[in-house]
Amino acid sequence: MTQAPKFDRLSRLIEAAAGVVEQTDLELVLRRLVTEARAATGARYGALGVIGEHGVLSDFLYEGISAEEAARIGKLPTGHGVLGTVIRLNETIRVGEISEHPDAVGFPDHHPPMGSFLGVPVAVGDTAFGNLYLTDKAGGFSDQDVEVIEALSRIAGAAVRTARLQDRLRRVAVVEDRQRIARDLHDSVIQEMFAVGLGLQGVSNLIEVPQAEATLHDAVDRLDRAVETLRHYIFELRREPQARLALDDRLQELVSRMGSAYPASVRLSLELHGDDDHLDDEILSIVTESLSNALRHSAAELIEVSVSMDTAWCNIEVVDDGVGFDESAPTEGMGLDNLRTRVSRRNGHVEIATSKKGTRVAVALPLS
Repeated sequence: MTQAPKFDRLSRLIEAAAGVVEQTDLELVLRRLVTEARAATGARYGALGVIGEHGVLSDFLYEGISAEEAARIGKLPTGHGVLGTVIRLNETIRVGEISEHPDAVGFPDHHPPMGSFLGVPVAVGDTAFGNLYLTDKAGGFSDQDVEVIEALSRIAGAAVRTARLQDRLRRVAVVEDRQRIARDLHDSVIQEMFAVGLGLQGVSNLIEVPQAEATLHDAVDRLDRAVETLRHYIFELRREPQARLALDDRLQELVSRMGSAYPASVRLSLELHGDDDHLDDEILSIVTESLSNALRHSAAELIEVSVSMDTAWCNIEVVDDGVGFDESAPTEGMGLDNLRTRVSRRNGHVEIATSKKGTRVAVALPLS
């Protein structure tokens, strides 16, 4: 029973890591980081300060203080006192009582009292990006809190870099920039995410409970999906903007690329028509999600993927001869809720049937 809190914290870290790296909007990445850091440590207050010019905080995202309290306090922190010390030293600082730190400068009027303090830098590559601040945990922050938040900050650094690169992608269409961004994604971000996966496995040393293995496998699965998504971006980036492949060619490339990394045999059957490509990306995403599940979870020898169109519907099927899964068990790691949500947004239908002889995922999307 004494190991349960540690396992809960590791589970929360792994879920936080997967959630952070899945975000593509920079502000959502940062806010998710603050939320998960507070939850992982039990801190009452949390904030992320972004370092701007001249080493001062240019942005400050916070949780635990209401909008009314913030309005009474007034101006947001810019990096004085202990907050500034974390910026200046660029290293983790932990104190039992913030007011006793030699650099403490006190709080402004109407600011809630805060006791214990943990400040951890967040870097993007070799560049300081900001600092994560946590305060007011009963009993103070432990060594394990420090390990967990430092691990989460490294994960967030990789996610920030990914979000920045994707933002640049949305803003530019010059071939040279597309090629450079593709190289950055491949050479930096994917390698960092592999390192994150290895780091998560190392975190297992913090606990000694059997459930950790399954939880870590789920985390690695989610990171694998994020890497696969980045590889898709890289493939698209390296094309000339006007050289968009037809859907059948894109499906052939996708299935070949995904299937090459697994022992299962993957067959693709296509019956497409027309030149209306408004559903192409959605079809590719659904095939990616469904095929990824079959490759990673089914232990199948054969997976058959079919995409066909009639006058009104696009029908997608992914059928495997694997071991199936327990429909009554949680399936968050398989992304089935994401699949159902994606199909529902397009007013489509999805059916999932599974047994010990295999699984069939069938999706129907309206063409108009």
